[in-house]
Amino acid sequence: MIEQLAYLSLHTSPLIQPGGGDAGGMNVYIDEMARSMADRGINVDVFTRKTHPDQPDVVIVNEHYRVIHITAGPLYDLPIAQLTDHVFDFAESVCEWAQSTKTRYDIVHSHYWLSGWAGLMVKRILGIPLANSFHTLARVKDATRRPDEPPSALVRIAAEHDVIAGSDCVISSTQAEYDDLLLHYGADPTRLCTSPPGVDHDLFQPADQLAARQSLAIAPGIPVVLFVGRIQALKGVDVALDAFEKVQAGLPEAQMLIVGGPSGPGGIEEVAALRGSVEARGLKDAVRFYDPVPHRELAVFYQAADVLVVPSRSESFGLVAAEAQACGTPVVAARVGGLQYVVSNRQSGLLIDGWESADYADALTRILGDPAYRNRLARGAIMFSEQFSWATTTNRLLELYAGITS
Repeated sequence: MIEQLAYLSLHTSPLIQPGGGDAGGMNVYIDEMARSMADRGINVDVFTRKTHPDQPDVVIVNEHYRVIHITAGPLYDLPIAQLTDHVFDFAESVCEWAQSTKTRYDIVHSHYWLSGWAGLMVKRILGIPLANSFHTLARVKDATRRPDEPPSALVRIAAEHDVIAGSDCVISSTQAEYDDLLLHYGADPTRLCTSPPGVDHDLFQPADQLAARQSLAIAPGIPVVLFVGRIQALKGVDVALDAFEKVQAGLPEAQMLIVGGPSGPGGIEEVAALRGSVEARGLKDAVRFYDPVPHRELAVFYQAADVLVVPSRSESFGLVAAEAQACGTPVVAARVGGLQYVVSNRQSGLLIDGWESADYADALTRILGDPAYRNRLARGAIMFSEQFSWATTTNRLLELYAGITS
């Protein structure tokens, strides 16, 4: 029986607001899973790197869920590329914590390749099984990266191979990620498992669109396209903006909402270029930028929009697409990775091959210009999203944990 879990999230904390920097869907996933496990009386300690001297060593989220800040490297934010120098210190400190507090963890579950690398050491030192969720994979990202983006660091690819080989269970979000692990990494299929993330349906649910728009000061009746995500090349916001410009040529009253902040190397430049492009195209009055908002506040954006656009170049799952659909908002998404499982083509939205902005514009215009079609997709989105729940994810993870601890 699982009683005590150690989650490793070296490079980002579940307490950080998603939408900018290195915080995204993975942060939501870890927090939701820790809370869900805690609701079942399972103790969860999430270990993350301390990035400020004022951060407490331990944050008690609730009776069974704690976030533990580990000193590993300088007490300020570092780019992911510089965190490789501190993986050993992080892993060693996690083990020292467990030993000094006499905490016996049943399993260590690491998230992302850096934490997986640390997880290998924790597994060996504490003598406990290791499960790992990558959330993104370097070789998969490189296969579809924007041409002006540099390839992934070789140290990351090497570490991913080591983590795959040394984990007792590698947890993929969808069948697409499962297949990628086989194709690009030669993973042992006997140690691959699949467990999709979930959606909080109490929060993300259909609501009155007029009320949602009033709260955002958006006029009723106008077509609204929404983009939610970190501003980086991977997320394809440049494609979304190109597509919106084409949409607006036929629907001049249309507006676009962009919710997110800069992320990763070049993120600040990416935001600056995006804002400059909006100005140059004469779209300043049609495109609204919003800084990242608390996860709970995303619901009103989904509810206010007519369609969500997700032209990502790589997604292991695509949490925003699942959440939007739960709110009854159709999704136009790239047919890549987990998005092809999260979005049901022509039932809950439309899937697009490649990243030609004209193809996204055609799909967006079809939905925005035909209310009956949009309503049909909205109903399908609600129905399709029902398969994703945190309770189902928790059940599946507990099943996987039991399989590697028995």
